[in-house]
Amino acid sequence: MSKTTATRANDIYETARENPYVQRLIEDEELRDSLRDAFDAGRKAYDRATGKGTVKAVTSDKKVQKELRTATESLRDASERLRGGKRKKNKLGRLILVAVIGAVVALAVNEGARKAVLDTLFGAEEEFEYTSTTSINGS
Repeated sequence: MSKTTATRANDIYETARENPYVQRLIEDEELRDSLRDAFDAGRKAYDRATGKGTVKAVTSDKKVQKELRTATESLRDASERLRGGKRKKNKLGRLILVAVIGAVVALAVNEGARKAVLDTLFGAEEEFEYTSTTSINGS
C-alpha cells in the first residue's frame, strides 16, 4: 500500500473505533441479531413480493405481511438497542396501529365499505332522474 492509502485506512479505522455506534455494534450481540433478522425478513418479503406484484403482495399476501412486520419489529429493536434503551412492549398501541392500517386498506379496496363510511359521514346521496323539457326537433 502506498503511504496515502495506508494513512487513509488508518484514519478510517480510528474514526470507526471512536464511533459509539460502531462500538455498540461490535459489542452487542443482540443488536447484531436484530439487524440480521431484519435483513433476512426484509429480503424474504422482497423476494416474495416481486413475484406477484408489490401492491397485491403487500395488501393480500399474509406471508409478505408477516415478514414485513418481523423486519419492522427487528429494526425497532435494533434502533432501541443502538440508542441504549430497552424497548417497552406496547401491545395496545400495536393493536391500534394494526386496526387503523387494516381499516385504511379495507376502505381502499372495498367500494361498499367506502360508500358506507361516506354515507355515514356526509349522509346518503340523493338519486334523481333528469328528464329534459326540450324536444329533439326544436318545437
